[in-house]
Amino acid sequence: MTDHDTSGQDTAEPDIELAFLLGLGFQLLLGEFTRRLDEAGYADGLRPLHGMAFQALGASGATATELAERLGVTKQAAGQLVDDLERRGYLRRTPHPEGGRKKLVVLTEAATAHLGAAGRVLHELEAELGRDSVDLAALRTELGRLVRTLNGDGPLPALRPSW
Repeated sequence: MTDHDTSGQDTAEPDIELAFLLGLGFQLLLGEFTRRLDEAGYADGLRPLHGMAFQALGASGATATELAERLGVTKQAAGQLVDDLERRGYLRRTPHPEGGRKKLVVLTEAATAHLGAAGRVLHELEAELGRDSVDLAALRTELGRLVRTLNGDGPLPALRPSW
């Protein structure tokens, strides 16, 4: 949301570093997203990291080790996350198709429903921001350019919960 001075002109933020503005925008957007998701009946303690885990597992699932790699966390952290989400009914471990002792971690219907609700809330929030105060098309274009400049021509890295 844009700050305005008393003359109605947009107030620039020239003294704030880009990384800080990007981080603050991310933090505020996630905070509003989480608040709205809670209001929509999903106030069950799930946070953005959990949604990232659901997305990292995808429709086909993954081992806890693969999940750790995709999230950029330790195997121990991924194991604790899987244990917690399994206890809460969002994930389940199934025998791995290759056999052996490996387990495949897959989403339950509760996780799929949560992802659907989260997607609806996020799209509604983006639409509202685009209507009310932000040129999201221009923002996406410029952020895309920034990411390509910093990343180069290779595939995009995973968004890792390292904050």
